[in-house]
Amino acid sequence: MSITAEEKARVMKEFATKEGDTGSPEVQVAILSSRIATLTEHFKTHKKDNHGRRGLLKMVALRRKLLDYTRAKEEARYQSLIQRLGLRR
Repeated sequence: MSITAEEKARVMKEFATKEGDTGSPEVQVAILSSRIATLTEHFKTHKKDNHGRRGLLKMVALRRKLLDYTRAKEEARYQSLIQRLGLRR
């Protein structure tokens, strides 16, 4: 369960800090959030997909680590990011 190339390009363009930015924490967190949302919808119909659920948990943990990194480096960027993504924290 992945996101389409168009969706990924849209997310990268929206959250990029500069032209061609694909590796900043903001872009990585936004892509992970999109993938997590897709998988969450998948699990509403496929309740017994435990192998996929493990991947979801790994993605959530990775997003958490990236958010913690962003928070440690620059609090304002972190606040802006969770506000734009609508994440609870």
